[in-house]
Amino acid sequence: MANATHPGLILTVVNNCPFTIWPAIQPNAGHPVLEGGGFALNTLTHRSFPAPTTHWSGRIWARTQCTHTNGHFSCQTGDCGSRLECQGAGGAAPASLAQFSLHHGHTDLSSYGVSLVDGFNLPMTVTPHEGQGQCPVVGCRSDLLATCPHGLQLRAPHGKVVGCKSGCAALGTDELCCRNHYNSPQTCRASSYSEFFKHACPATFTYAHDNPSLMHECSAPRELKVIFCH
Repeated sequence: MANATHPGLILTVVNNCPFTIWPAIQPNAGHPVLEGGGFALNTLTHRSFPAPTTHWSGRIWARTQCTHTNGHFSCQTGDCGSRLECQGAGGAAPASLAQFSLHHGHTDLSSYGVSLVDGFNLPMTVTPHEGQGQCPVVGCRSDLLATCPHGLQLRAPHGKVVGCKSGCAALGTDELCCRNHYNSPQTCRASSYSEFFKHACPATFTYAHDNPSLMHECSAPRELKVIFCH
């Protein structure tokens, strides 16, 4: 009965938003897809599932304003190629992302962080339970859709702001996207756009080479909760 006394790491996705969301999970290359890569999650419900027992890395985000008409599934934010189950596909920006690297190092470290590098669509936090060491709650509790600068707003067809783009997504320059000459810690810098996100949510990554210490290493947590609209 060892499993009863030493359960493995559990991942839990919680929807505290007042509407349905469609969480999505994308593994990094070479890692398995979890839970089909995506599912619907009604308001004020959660879904828990076991994490892989060996090293796994990837990301979790939420899709919003999804519709299923005439056999065609699509979402206004975070869409992964018009599929309910993303099956390893990434999501369309802008979307708030939780990033994970589970079961690494000799003390069974699980690293996690929240990134707004690809913009913002929902408040989200990562909350660990029962870990040792660096195990803070991190993320972005603010609703940046209400304060998103005009030039970064992603609007739905009916005019409502549904996402807040990164400077890279909005303007596409090498400097804002940290591409080519700017793709190094020395040349990739914060911008007025990334500072908007950083000011609202200091405990998040806001540009490609942001402070690596924002990725926290928690030893042997029992559960990692991704909470939307915390």
